[in-house]
Amino acid sequence: MLLKEREEMISKLTGVQSSKKSYYNELKIMVEELKKKNMQLEVINEVNRSFNIDMSIDEMLKNIFEKLKVFFPLERISLSLYEHDKLTLTNVYPPNSLYFPIGFVFPKKDSLYWQAIESSQKIFYQMNNDLHYFIEKKAYQSLGIQSALVIPLVSKEAAIGLLSIGSKKINHFDESDLAFFQQLSDQIAVCIENVRLYHKVLTAKKEWEETFRAVSDMMFITDLEGNILKSNDSAKEYFKTDLIGQNIHKLLEIDKKETTQEKYLSVKENIIDEFHLKNHVFEFRSFPIFNRSHEVYSYIIYIIDITEKRKMEAQLIQSGKLAAIGEMAAGIAHELNSPLTAILGNSQLLLRSFKQDDRSYKLLSDIYLCGKRCKSIIQNLLTFSRQDEYVFEECSINEAVEQVLGIFSDQFKQQNIIIQQELAEHIDHVKGNIQQIGQIILNLLINAKDALEEKNIPKKIIKIETKEIIEDNKKWITLSITDNGIGIQNQHLQEIFNPFFTTKSPGKGTGLGLSVSLGIAETHGGTIVVNSKYGEGSEFILKLPVRHE
Repeated sequence: MLLKEREEMISKLTGVQSSKKSYYNELKIMVEELKKKNMQLEVINEVNRSFNIDMSIDEMLKNIFEKLKVFFPLERISLSLYEHDKLTLTNVYPPNSLYFPIGFVFPKKDSLYWQAIESSQKIFYQMNNDLHYFIEKKAYQSLGIQSALVIPLVSKEAAIGLLSIGSKKINHFDESDLAFFQQLSDQIAVCIENVRLYHKVLTAKKEWEETFRAVSDMMFITDLEGNILKSNDSAKEYFKTDLIGQNIHKLLEIDKKETTQEKYLSVKENIIDEFHLKNHVFEFRSFPIFNRSHEVYSYIIYIIDITEKRKMEAQLIQSGKLAAIGEMAAGIAHELNSPLTAILGNSQLLLRSFKQDDRSYKLLSDIYLCGKRCKSIIQNLLTFSRQDEYVFEECSINEAVEQVLGIFSDQFKQQNIIIQQELAEHIDHVKGNIQQIGQIILNLLINAKDALEEKNIPKKIIKIETKEIIEDNKKWITLSITDNGIGIQNQHLQEIFNPFFTTKSPGKGTGLGLSVSLGIAETHGGTIVVNSKYGEGSEFILKLPVRHE
């Protein structure tokens, strides 16, 4: 009974009636087949794993070769990649089986590899059956290769490379072997294509990050609430702090201007606006980033410092105004100089006809002095408006004060404003342009006058003082203009020098005066300092070096 069961088991295992010896032979063959199938699965897995762990192709080929040669008499495995209509040898294992150097480009003519690429069919090549000349034949003869299996690597119905497996024996591959090698080549093609795509994405990511980091303007990426997710080097350098996690609105102090978040982060459109921060004018640009569902998931914030641009625009506007004043002054001077010459000449002639104690003599003297003053005012106006002559030379800051007051002092008197002067005698000269310095003085005086108009007090005073000081081992000439007007609120002190910033009512100020004045002062190597207390008054100090470096 037991013998009968064994015979039935043998029959089931072999499919034929067999002896005990045949049973064990068939069992051994089956085990070998299972091992071979297991090896094939390991090889396929090796290819898949090689991409996941970022293994090099050389290492992948080595591992594949070591596993394959257990069951196949292999001597060599090589990989060539097809790109831009070129077939290039990229990898060979073992390394001592090289004939053509790595990077060798196969010519299309008489090439076994090109034949496989163009036909998209695998080729089983045997040296003893070959009657054609192929360039690869030289390599096979030199390496002792008798047979080779050449398989194109195809991805998305397009050849991307070629796998070549060489042996010193004439291999006999059955259908299952060829099916396995085809599956192996398909997996390698997928792996290579994935590696290419991965490196493209990695390269694009690196290029984007390098561009983002290197942009000279400040850039941020924020979430929907304005919290910073990423910032470039320019932003880190400007704020000198860790910016990740901070809110963009609070960082830029946008909330101080009572603006809403929606104004600066819009899901509908790009936003372009301006804001002031730390005595600078910035342009704010917000760009929404959409996902595949066309939903906004973050924003790119681009901040451009346009302070110098605004200063230049302000200078151009101011220069245009002064050019118009100069043209008008020249016309007035031409029209008035002729009658003034007659008034001055005739009054001088008439003065000779009267004695000094005569009442008419005093009247004529007043006419003569007023005529001289008119001529001086016209001359000062022409001098002051000649802004195109930016010649730097030794000049006196006291003289600049006198030129400005010579034109405008009467206007201050008419508004009951007292001008107090404390100009230091024998003060050193500065190297600069007296007309431009006069422009600074005029702008500061006009601001002081406007501040006094906003305050209802019986005694309105503007004090002008010049002196020499030593600071940082350097001699400076200072001009201070102090008023007892309305003063400046603390929150505006950091913004008053920004172009187009003004607290004056519409029509009374453009916000250019202090910006232009500071620009002129810096051109002369100096600066303007402000001290103010709201409700009590302000002091503006122009500092210029005795010698402009």
